[in-house]
Amino acid sequence: MSKMNSSSSELDLDRPNIEDYLPYGCIQEPNGELRLRDLLDISPTLTEAAGAIVDDSFTRCFKSIPPEPWNWNVYLFPLWCLGVGVRYLILFPLRVLVLTIGWIIFLSAYFPVHLLLKGHDKLRKKLERGLVELICSFFVASWTGVVKYHGPRPSMRPKQVFVSNHTSMIDFIILEQMTAFAVIMQKHPGWVGLLQSTILESVGCIWFNRSEAKDREIVAKKLRDHVQGADNNPLLIFPEGTCVNNHYTVMFKKGAFELGCTVCPIAIKYNKIFVDAFWNSRKLSFTMHLLQLMTSWAVVCDVWYLEPQNLKPGETPIEFAERVRDIISVRAGLKKVPWDGYLKYSRPSPKHREMKQQSFAESVLRRLEVK
Repeated sequence: MSKMNSSSSELDLDRPNIEDYLPYGCIQEPNGELRLRDLLDISPTLTEAAGAIVDDSFTRCFKSIPPEPWNWNVYLFPLWCLGVGVRYLILFPLRVLVLTIGWIIFLSAYFPVHLLLKGHDKLRKKLERGLVELICSFFVASWTGVVKYHGPRPSMRPKQVFVSNHTSMIDFIILEQMTAFAVIMQKHPGWVGLLQSTILESVGCIWFNRSEAKDREIVAKKLRDHVQGADNNPLLIFPEGTCVNNHYTVMFKKGAFELGCTVCPIAIKYNKIFVDAFWNSRKLSFTMHLLQLMTSWAVVCDVWYLEPQNLKPGETPIEFAERVRDIISVRAGLKKVPWDGYLKYSRPSPKHREMKQQSFAESVLRRLEVK
């Protein structure tokens, strides 16, 4: 019964309704003489701010939610210790061996194909696609990945783009082992960046730097050019623009929805029974994230290829994006929140703050006029 009460209280916190948390008397309409507290009571800005403090649904989107500990007594703790020994001393070395063998096979085949078949572009691209799918399969095997795919496998067609919710960079690996997508992704440093600039560019991947404003125009042009090519790999975009913890979906960027092509939604839902697949890039490097996955029991998830969607007459790209987000959220059982994921990396713009200040000033002036 206590678990039911705690879960219902968590659901209540997901409702940004400040009236549920304030005393009844403090939200009544003031009567009589004008006081400072009257101005504050009727301020929508203050209500919104207090609601954000009480219901911080933005921060919850980017936090790992640890599972409840189960090794809390003398009977279960020895079993937990045995499990740690199996995962770190037996499974982890075997998985490292599997991944090492995969890289040896991949590199010994990829570079000869890439260098020796430059005059045969069609054959070279086909072999490179197959090799990229192969190395991604080795990565999934190194986590003992249990992935169930639902729906028809994506095909190579012009004027279509695939969009998915985003939990970790492994989303790309899980999808790539079935279909060699060309993905648009943030440019990363280190060995991940080296792979991006060499191997993954062979499948048509597009990289950007979110701190560079000029990159947006360049990337937008590359996207339009890519979706027009009949021989190009299917284009995959994560429109949230950042990793979210697989409990929520944040606002979708409209870029994928104003290309004038068919949008194919993909929903990914991870089962946290063995490991939380969310990558908190501010706390963990991708190398440490992979080690966390490779020392777990397994990565379990479902992938749904959903019905393609097209822009409806009179529908704006933003409305189209929200409709597709609804479809993905319902299928994966995720909660929608009205946040821009880029706020994770930067503060709100001065223009947004000025709009809030103007709204507050207008509400105060209207109250003074009434009095």
